[in-house]
Amino acid sequence: MFIQTESTPNPATLKFLPGQTVLDMGTADFPSAAAAEKSPLAARIFAVAGVTGVFFGTDFVTVTKAEDAAWEHIKPALLGAIMEHYQSGAPVMEGEGGGTGGHAEHSGEDADIVIQIKSLLDTRVRPAVAQDGGDITFHGFDRGVVYLHMQGACAGCPSSTLTLKMGIENLLRHYIPEVLEVRPVNV
Repeated sequence: MFIQTESTPNPATLKFLPGQTVLDMGTADFPSAAAAEKSPLAARIFAVAGVTGVFFGTDFVTVTKAEDAAWEHIKPALLGAIMEHYQSGAPVMEGEGGGTGGHAEHSGEDADIVIQIKSLLDTRVRPAVAQDGGDITFHGFDRGVVYLHMQGACAGCPSSTLTLKMGIENLLRHYIPEVLEVRPVNV
């Protein structure tokens, strides 16, 4: 098994491509070791000292490290942990077996606008941020403000504010005049 790695715009996050399916659909975010109890793979990755976050996409794993940890010290252990997991035959996720990574529900007078927002996010934004090892999902819409949840490499990335304001906000405002602003939320 050969696992490729890619850097992300977030220097604290590295993207691992195991060459196998990680999740059949959706995404899974593990912002702490305690959150990883449903995933044998995430738990194995959190066992490596210096890991502060794990995120799964359909074909990748992103790992976020502590500020005082050095990639050259923890990357070999992470590659070993991912390889051992796939060789063990254990599931990536216990129970349901897939991730969520979906948008929040929204109903009411703005339902048509929210459908347009979600469609633009799914077709134009999410594929691009998945390339960088992250995900952005719809969290809410209120009085012209779109609230988005950033995960994986996107969470805590130094360029995330620029991505939100210059990229996503401009895109949404161009296609949907009712959108006035985009703001991040922490769930």
